[in-house]
Order: sequence, then structure tokens, then C-alpha cells
Amino acid sequence: MEILLGFVAFVAAGGLILLGRSVKQVQQYEEGIVFRFGRVLPRTRAPGLTIIRPVGDRIQKVNKQIVAMAVPAQEGITMDNVSVRVDAVVYFRVVDPVKATVNVQNYIFAVSQQAQTSLRSIIGQTELQQLLAERDAVNRQLRRIIDEPTEGPWGVKVERVEIKDVSLPEGMKRSMARQAEAERERRARIIVADAEYQASKRLAAAANVMARDPAALQLRLLQTVVEVASEKNSTLVMPVPVELLRFFDRGSGLVAPSREISEDTGDAEVAAAEAAIENKPAPPEAAAIGQDETLAIPPVAHIPESPVAQAEVPDAGIPEAVVPEPPKPEARVPDTRVPGARGEDPAGNGAGDQAEPSGS
Repeated sequence: MEILLGFVAFVAAGGLILLGRSVKQVQQYEEGIVFRFGRVLPRTRAPGLTIIRPVGDRIQKVNKQIVAMAVPAQEGITMDNVSVRVDAVVYFRVVDPVKATVNVQNYIFAVSQQAQTSLRSIIGQTELQQLLAERDAVNRQLRRIIDEPTEGPWGVKVERVEIKDVSLPEGMKRSMARQAEAERERRARIIVADAEYQASKRLAAAANVMARDPAALQLRLLQTVVEVASEKNSTLVMPVPVELLRFFDRGSGLVAPSREISEDTGDAEVAAAEAAIENKPAPPEAAAIGQDETLAIPPVAHIPESPVAQAEVPDAGIPEAVVPEPPKPEARVPDTRVPGARGEDPAGNGAGDQAEPSGS
């Protein structure tokens, strides 16, 4: 009886062992591959509980989750002969568990090596500007290069490749900083020049408005005087304005009344200047004004001579001083006689000196 109970216990223990070897559990993110006496069965096992033979079968689980793998920094020289150091990250997953298990020994290590060699190849095929500004295009090209030898033979699909950092030499960083500074200075000068151009247009329009009414210029002068006087640290010397003399001349009736002040405040000229600055067509009221009319300066009335100046006459009691004229020197006529003429000797002596006495 004891022998029978021992046999039953042995059989039960063996059955439990065989049951434990036959029943396997596959996770949701995994897929099982069954090896039967060393050969892979064509059908894989889905997630859940699966039963295999306790003898001769072996199951291997393959993770199908996306793997994020960092690619070590690779040094290389770009097409424009710049030494850079680039690192990246690769996202991939297994799409065929049989190929990933049978065709490659360690697919993670294989993908890592393929990513490093592809990254060095991409560095040599692109320029520095593309690595810095066109990251998307470089990432797509790098993903295509890595995925080409891995998806078909190995059953690994490369989802994404991202370049993390591009390290440049210190000299290149300084050169790029100087280039950026020069570009910003160029833009600043262009903006300042544009502002000066617009300001000149506005000043021309303001001068045209002031030229239509001289009183506006006088008001502007008074406003400037007020601004200067507000400093309280300078002495201001202000001349008598010409308009004040005109006012007294009008009161005395010596000067005819000036022409009527035009009601035109120069809005049309300002509108024309703004349209020219913004490269827009001029409004109708501005287009109707000719160039001569907008730029012409009205004539200024003649200022008569002061009555005090007219009353000034010379004093008759004081005689004028007479200054005697200096004597004029007599003109000397040079001797133009020819030697030897009229009895003179060639030496230039007179005829009386050389004449011989007659009757000797």
C-alpha cells in the first residue's frame, strides 16, 4: 500500500513538473517564438497563456516595444571642411520577431553600430549650415540610411532619428558670432537710414507748410526759445524779429497790407509725402498739387528804410578836408639815336668833337 501511495505521489509530482514546463505566459508587449528540437515553428505565440511540449520545445519571448537608444557622439568633417562632433538618438522596434531572433545575434547592438556608421557618413555628406538649420531633412536622410539594412534582413523598424547636439570648435563659434554681429549691425544701419529718409520727407512737408505762412516760422522760433529757456543754465540773446517791424509798418501805412493767409495747412503735402514713403499712390487732393506749388516759397514784402536813416544828412558846418594830390613825375624819353648817323662816329661821340678845323 505504501508503495502504491509513493508511486501515485511520484506521478503527481511529475505531472506538476510537466505542466509547469508546458504552460507559458506571454506578456501583452511580447511575442513568443517556439523552437522545437532547435527549429523555429512558423507560427508565433500571441500574448496570454500558451502550451508547448514539455520535452523538445523551448519558447523565446521578443519585446516589441519601441526602444530609445542614444548614439554616442561621432566626430567628422563636413563638406565645407569644418570639424564637428554630433550625437543622436534612435527610436526603433521589432516588427518581425523571427528575423530579429534568427538572423541577428543581438539586434540592439547591431542597430547601435549601424547608427554610428550612418551618422559619420551623414556628417561627411552635408554642410555645416544644413546640420544647424535643416535638422529635419538631415534626420529623414539618416533614418532612411539606418532603416534600409535593418528592416528587411533583421526585422527591425527604425521609427525616428533625431540629432541631439552639434558641437563646433571654439574658433568657428567666434567666427559665427562675428558674422551674426555684422549682420545685426547692417540691419541697424539700414533701419537708421530708412528713418532718416522718412524724417527728411516729413521735414520737407513741414517746411512747405511754414513757407506758406511766415508767422508759423515765428511761432516755431518762440517755441524753441521756450525750450532753451527751460534749462536755466544758459544766456539767451534774442534778436528783434522782422515780423515786429512789419507790424509797425502796417500800422503807419507805409507798406501795403499783405496778401490773405491761405487756409491750406499743408495736409495735402503731408499726405503726398507719406504716400511716397510707403510707396502708395498719392491721394486725389495731393495729386492735384503741382511740384512748383508745393515747393515754391511765397515772396517776402519789401522792408522800407527806417525814417531815422532817411533823416540822416551830412553837417554843412564842418568842411571837408582837402587832400593835395602828389606831383606827377615827368616822363623821360630814352635816347634812340643810332651811332654814326649825321656825322657821328660809330663810337657814339658827337660830330663837333670829331670835326677837323677847316683850312688847315
